[in-house]
Amino acid sequence: MEENKELEEKKSGNFIELEIDKDLASGRFDHVKTRFPPEPNGYLHIGHAKSILLNYGLSQKYQGSFNLRFDDTNPTKEKEEFVEAIRRDVEWLGADYHNEIYFASNYFQQMYEAAITLIKKGKAYVCELSADEIREYRGTLTEAGKESPYRNRSIEENLKLFDDMKNGKVEDGKMVLRAKIDMAAANINMRDPIIYRVAHMTHHNTGDKWCIYPMYDFAHPLEDAFEGITHSICTLEFEDHRPLYDWVVENVGFEQPPRQIEFAKLYLTNVVTGKRYIKKLVDDGIVDGWDDPRLVTISALRRRGFTPESIKMFVELCGVSKANSSVDYAMLEYCIREDLKLKKARMMAVLDPVKLIIDNYPEDQVEWLDAENNRENPELGSRKIPFTKELYIEREDFMIDPPKKYFRLFPGNEVRLMNAYFVKCVDYKTDETGKVTEIHATYDPATKSGSDFNERKVKGTIHWVSANQSKKVTVRLYENIVDEEKGKLNEDGSLNLNPNSLCVLENCYVEPELAKAKPYDSFQFLRKGFFCVDAKDSSPEHPVFNRIVSMKSSFKLNK
Repeated sequence: MEENKELEEKKSGNFIELEIDKDLASGRFDHVKTRFPPEPNGYLHIGHAKSILLNYGLSQKYQGSFNLRFDDTNPTKEKEEFVEAIRRDVEWLGADYHNEIYFASNYFQQMYEAAITLIKKGKAYVCELSADEIREYRGTLTEAGKESPYRNRSIEENLKLFDDMKNGKVEDGKMVLRAKIDMAAANINMRDPIIYRVAHMTHHNTGDKWCIYPMYDFAHPLEDAFEGITHSICTLEFEDHRPLYDWVVENVGFEQPPRQIEFAKLYLTNVVTGKRYIKKLVDDGIVDGWDDPRLVTISALRRRGFTPESIKMFVELCGVSKANSSVDYAMLEYCIREDLKLKKARMMAVLDPVKLIIDNYPEDQVEWLDAENNRENPELGSRKIPFTKELYIEREDFMIDPPKKYFRLFPGNEVRLMNAYFVKCVDYKTDETGKVTEIHATYDPATKSGSDFNERKVKGTIHWVSANQSKKVTVRLYENIVDEEKGKLNEDGSLNLNPNSLCVLENCYVEPELAKAKPYDSFQFLRKGFFCVDAKDSSPEHPVFNRIVSMKSSFKLNK
């Protein structure tokens, strides 16, 4: 019975776990070590979160270890800013790399020695064809490539020329080191790929020590092997590169080489994830940085108010598969609602205010009323809220001539002010355009919330804040930055931007308690959604709240 149970548990794992189980059972590996290897040429996005959590989760499941490694082999695009941003994101998601960060650039000497090993084995050669000529010689999917005229140089000549490349005697683009594999291979990646190039550039980590840099397909398998990674979990586009990955670690001579396994990328509708597009949005000032809350970089999601738990839930719902597919953005919104609904206090905020004056309430009185922080979670306790003669309510909660089944405030109608009293509209004032400027009402002292008053019922309940005790704040409402229904890209290849992706409301009022909120603190604004204190622009004097997500959801989870 125990054996069957164990087998059933193993069968229930995703396909990567099943492959790892086989490797452990066969003795190919006696432990599991995974890694997350980003290139520091931009900020991480939601797709990277899947990779981080998958790789870290596997290391945890098998009581193994996990490395954070920067694949910094291309000095043209890499910055220290991106290194720090990635480190913060990985830590925020909870992937523990034990405070030890690895850099591909720290292995440059070992990679150079690996290249020398290949040259000495007759497995690599220095080629002087131009980039265009190399492409031309490479062939097509249906035609074999042609061998370079430099392919059969002697080992001695290759060693000397590679040494010249290393010592700065060769101009950029004049020579490359290529693996000597098979120009007729069905897999084009195996047709003598370039493994080293000349680039006289300053590197963020090694400075000017090197003027030759390894190509990704050569460097990556070596990095994994140097670190003792057992399973190199990467996205599906690297499946065709796996034969080259295996060729490198085999021919350099590793006794227990790592194994590459591919999974499908995470594609999300109505968002921008391509670094090139995000960089252009940043450079053009359309967004205020890589962490603009309209983006789905991990930094942007954190700033908007998403939590690590919500992203983990989202990744788990998406699952791990071999087939590419798209996930609706509404699923990500569902996850943050689910995570926050029992954790956060439900506060009152008025985003489009109109003044409500209670004519029969004492002029200077401030009454502190009790309000539950979250009715679904009594453990969050309660708070005191100030009630005064003059209040603000939402403009949409009052109509002069309402339609049928409108149960909020209108002339002659009575509603409950949440956590307070019944009020009845007795008058209103408008400006010259007909816009309502103030509403007058009377209140019934006997109807105080929490009392046993039950003489009559009202159908509508609206929220409010005190006009002179509330805090004025700025609120930002976000929508998707592109609309895929109209096409993510215009005909010229530019992004089809949504002009309504950001709406800034400057004259909003919130409970005084919210004036104490700190960056990243989040709350539910009753009837409006979940909001978070902006970490970049908010200050105690001028609080700024970002809407994380609205209350309504179009997503249904099939359980």
